[in-house]
Parts: sequence; C-alpha cells; structure tokens
Amino acid sequence: MQMVPLGEQLREWRARRRMSQMDLALDSEISTRHLSFIETGRSKPSAAMLQRIADCLDVPHRARNAMLLAAGYAPDYRERPLDSPEMTGMKAIVDHVLKGHAPYPALAVDRHWNMVAANDAIAILTAAVSPALLEPPANVLRIALHPEGLAPQIVNHAEWRAHILHRLDQQIEASADSGLAALRDEIAGYPARPGDQPAPPASSIAVPLIVDTAAGRIGFVSTVTIFGTPVDITLSELAIEAFFPADAESAALLQRLATVP
Repeated sequence: MQMVPLGEQLREWRARRRMSQMDLALDSEISTRHLSFIETGRSKPSAAMLQRIADCLDVPHRARNAMLLAAGYAPDYRERPLDSPEMTGMKAIVDHVLKGHAPYPALAVDRHWNMVAANDAIAILTAAVSPALLEPPANVLRIALHPEGLAPQIVNHAEWRAHILHRLDQQIEASADSGLAALRDEIAGYPARPGDQPAPPASSIAVPLIVDTAAGRIGFVSTVTIFGTPVDITLSELAIEAFFPADAESAALLQRLATVP
C-alpha cells in the first residue's frame, strides 16, 4: 500500500479537527510559515515536533505511526494482541474489571467493536442470538442490530439503533477509520424492524437499552471505560462497556438470575 505523504495527512487531520494553519501553529508553538513548509514537504519536522502537532490534533496512536513513517521515523507505538505474553498483566486487569461487574453484563471491544472478552452475565443478551453471529470475531454492534441478533428483543429498537449509528459517526469523525465506516454502512443497511417507529428525540440523560428476555423485560444503561495513558495501540483502542440496570425492577431480576444455578 502506497504511503500517504505527511503533508497530506496533516491537512486531512486539520480539516477533521476544523483547524486552520494558524490555529494549529499557535497550539503547537511553531510559526505558520514553518507549518506551511511541513505541509508542502519543504521542511521536515523533528519527531518531537511531529508528536506535538499530533497532540494538538488529537491524532490516534495508529495514525501517529503512519505520520512518523511518512516523515522518515520509526513508529513510536507497538501493537500487541491482548492475548500475547507481553500483555498478560493488562489482560488480567481487563478480566478483573469484567468479572467484578457481575451480575451485570460487561464486555471489552477493539476499535471495530469486535468482542475480545466478556463476563458470564453477557449471556442474558446473547442467549437468543444466532450462533453464526457469535463466531469469532463476534462484532457486538452487528449482534445488537442484525435481524438474527438481539434486535428482535430490543423494545426501543429505533432509539437504540439511532444511538449506535450516532456513536459510530462520532468515532469515524474522530479516527478516520475506514473499517468503522464500512461497519456503519452495513448496519445502516439492515432492514427496518416491523412496527418500528421513528426514534424519539432525546429526552433523558442516557439512552437506555430495553430488552425482552426469556426471564422478563430488563432495562440497561451503559458506561464505557478506556485506558488513561496507553502507549500500545491495542490498549489505546480497547474499550470496556459495562451495563447497569436502569431501574429497581431490572436490578432485582438480574440479581435473581445470578443466583439461579
């Protein structure tokens, strides 16, 4: 694959962050003339300067490596699978967080929303999902909205679908990830569920996930946790989504299910 010139990458990230050359030059403490020379290829920035510019543009680690390579430097960030020996400690932390969230569902996903780990309570959301959708790499957004996934059980399907598509739009804008863009196109193309009404305007502080399960109706709200200071690409792109009961009835039902042998 042909390497994109550094200047072209910088201009694209500036456009995504809606920053002028002057804005970026001021934030990164260099002259507008110097930044212009970097973008046109007339000047080569030091690796430290390039990282400072990337900080100002909030460029993801994966894209920073591409910028460093285009400038003639070695990548700063390694990418190691979560199940590699070097990541044993980090995987133990992820597993600890997931297990500690029981009896409520929690899962960890990569940058494309593929599930890399989950606790046992996630079964309440996957029990009726087609086994084909659960084959690795199982994509949690595909599982959620595919007609053979969780979608038929979601009471507020239109609202949850709109919420997921909005999240994807935000991630695509922030990361410029073509894989996420393809996933969004796929999900947006799933047929509408019979009886779905247009998603209502947001009227609460969090969009709930309301699911009809074999045990009864359960409402969830979710939180997302990321690593605060990652220097590995895998960790920088890893997110843990934890589901909490949205009401007392859902909490009581989940607690009862946790005690069933």
